[in-house]
Amino acid sequence: MAKQAKKLIANNKKAYHDYFIEDKYEAGISLAGTEVKSLRMGRCSVKEAFIRIEKGEVYVYNMHIAAYEKGNIFNKDPLRVRKLLLHKREIRKIEGQIAQKGYTVVPLSVYFSGSLVKVEIGLAKGKKLYDKRQDIAKKDQRREAERKFKNLQF
Repeated sequence: MAKQAKKLIANNKKAYHDYFIEDKYEAGISLAGTEVKSLRMGRCSVKEAFIRIEKGEVYVYNMHIAAYEKGNIFNKDPLRVRKLLLHKREIRKIEGQIAQKGYTVVPLSVYFSGSLVKVEIGLAKGKKLYDKRQDIAKKDQRREAERKFKNLQF
């Protein structure tokens, strides 16, 4: 079977800054028709989104999918709670890891895999302030090295 092309809709850069991502999962998402049309236009944000597991089911909160302009009465609330679709064993595994101190689940990206909308979720552990400073220092060093290398080429 041929590998499906991934078309990125939204990315959560803030999650990589605020958390250490330990594990990643691909989840489907339950959507209405107008929401899918809005996603095709790229109108989605996962910056403030978070994920909770309730009664063995996974839900994403605060994921903003803008209303479809031509959707009139069929449009749903842009910030409504949406169900994520995962296998039961994956949900149990994530629940067990969340029970440990300091772990949470965050959405990392939303994308089309063929015609299906998928959400990449990550099992994450919160970073301390000094960890964030170390990451920023590493990025600055890398940028500086790239600048020097670029100047040497010309």
